Amino acid sequence: MALGDQSYADSAIRLVKNMLRILIAATLGKVSIKSLRTILFSTLFAVMTTMMPSTVLAQSGDADVLQVEAIESTDGSWRFNVTVEHADTGWQDYADGWDVMDEQGNVLKRKNSDPFTRLLLHPHENEQPFTRSVSGIKVPENTRYLTVRAHELKDGFGGKEVVVDLKEKSGVGYTVRRR
Repeated sequence: MALGDQSYADSAIRLVKNMLRILIAATLGKVSIKSLRTILFSTLFAVMTTMMPSTVLAQSGDADVLQVEAIESTDGSWRFNVTVEHADTGWQDYADGWDVMDEQGNVLKRKNSDPFTRLLLHPHENEQPFTRSVSGIKVPENTRYLTVRAHELKDGFGGKEVVVDLKEKSGVGYTVRRR
């Protein structure tokens, strides 16, 4: 998105509204300070990286989450389709997983023994960006915000994250479908 595009302006307005909602929730004691800090920094990072030229992002070396689709199943669990971008170079340096975290920073996984919400088993050197999915993820009741982050083998976490507001149908970098 280029600065000045109407879609950029709409996204910026939605981000500001979401940040105000988060601040109000924190004021009312509905969100912990740790969660507030995580959500605000993730949102600010998303705004900053949206305004940066894509060439700057491509040089960062970190795995970036570009898009998240959150789909609620009839049993109450969730499916996440996550698009990740990283300059995979082979088995020594590739995006090896991604996490979905709740407002308290807990990583949501199918099994506690899983290293990530979704483990990526091989490099994707010739498939960038790429989308992978995981289903059967239980999201704690009354959770509103989720943060999705990608991990890469060499440098760990640190790339672009996407904050998903489960009460909205869409936002910057995400869509939500409820049952």
